Amino acid sequence: MRGLHFQTANAQGKLVRVVRGTVFDVAVDIRKDSPTYGAWDGLILSEENQSQLWIPPGLAHGFFVLTDIAGFEYKSTDYYRPNNEGCLIWNDPTVDIDLPLNGNTPLLSDKDKLGKLFTVF
Repeated sequence: MRGLHFQTANAQGKLVRVVRGTVFDVAVDIRKDSPTYGAWDGLILSEENQSQLWIPPGLAHGFFVLTDIAGFEYKSTDYYRPNNEGCLIWNDPTVDIDLPLNGNTPLLSDKDKLGKLFTVF
């Protein structure tokens, strides 16, 4: 699982696609002035369906890998700035993302384990 990342300044829009394997890709609206604030959407991206997902600036983005391996490509509207990075915890009860875990426990990076609750933003 890659946590729900975003940039607090210089927000990035992202066009994402999977070139190998399959993932469940998720975006959460964290723009406080948005009518869809707090809403999430997710879909399956795979090398077979060749779908792409546009994630507008101001949304948190993450994905859950459904195959043994996955290759992912991004096109971003701005540079990655680690000092501006934020992370929303993947299992936040307020957002309540319905991940297709199928009984699996997500493997998280140390950084993603430190993700914050939605109410903090």
